[in-house]
Amino acid sequence: MSKYTTLYQHGTLALLVPGLLDGTITMGDLLKKGDTGIGTGEGLDGELIILDGKPYQVNAEGKVTVVSDKFTLPFANSHFARYAPLAELENVDQDDLNKQMLSLSRAENTFFSLKVTGTFADIKTRAVSKSKQPYKSLAETAKNQSIFTRDKVTGTLISYYSPQLFNGAAVGGFHHHFISDDHKFGGHVLDFRLVKGEVGYQLFDTLEQHLPVNNKAYMAHDFTQDDIAGSIQASE
Repeated sequence: MSKYTTLYQHGTLALLVPGLLDGTITMGDLLKKGDTGIGTGEGLDGELIILDGKPYQVNAEGKVTVVSDKFTLPFANSHFARYAPLAELENVDQDDLNKQMLSLSRAENTFFSLKVTGTFADIKTRAVSKSKQPYKSLAETAKNQSIFTRDKVTGTLISYYSPQLFNGAAVGGFHHHFISDDHKFGGHVLDFRLVKGEVGYQLFDTLEQHLPVNNKAYMAHDFTQDDIAGSIQASE
């Protein structure tokens, strides 16, 4: 099992749905599993993107900071980057890029990551305000979000693709996060148009799924009453 073909995931999207938002892994421990990734902080505290081993947080005010090893997360993906060139694209929107990447990768039934570097236009991102216990549901918490836009910006988009079979454990389909080259703009991506950019691709044959078994709220929760698929679709 190569470290370059393994995707590490802490927590699940499903546990966020009922509001199990405790931070159950430290950034220090997450970085042992990869130098690239995405996630959110305890209480849905902003949006995280890890590039070249540096973990950047975009908070609800739009401020970008590097978080400490003690920062905790309820959900995150990470891997060790070894992207191979896949395509050079011009003037494609988010939906078109997603479709082209599925076609080119021929990997609809496994996990992979994309790294897109270049110039983006009409990009829209979001970050959620940190909430405190007692936590509300994902749908309620995600209402308290900030939307950020840029007409034109250069930067890096990190994306993970998960097969629909795993929707709930992860986001079925693509999950994009972005950070600008000047580290002043980013977040969870809602929409964009790629003016011109290079796409790197990394295929995973192994999912290392880590669950927060030491968290009492998670271990005691009954997920059978949660609308997992509906809530994920609405919030993502």
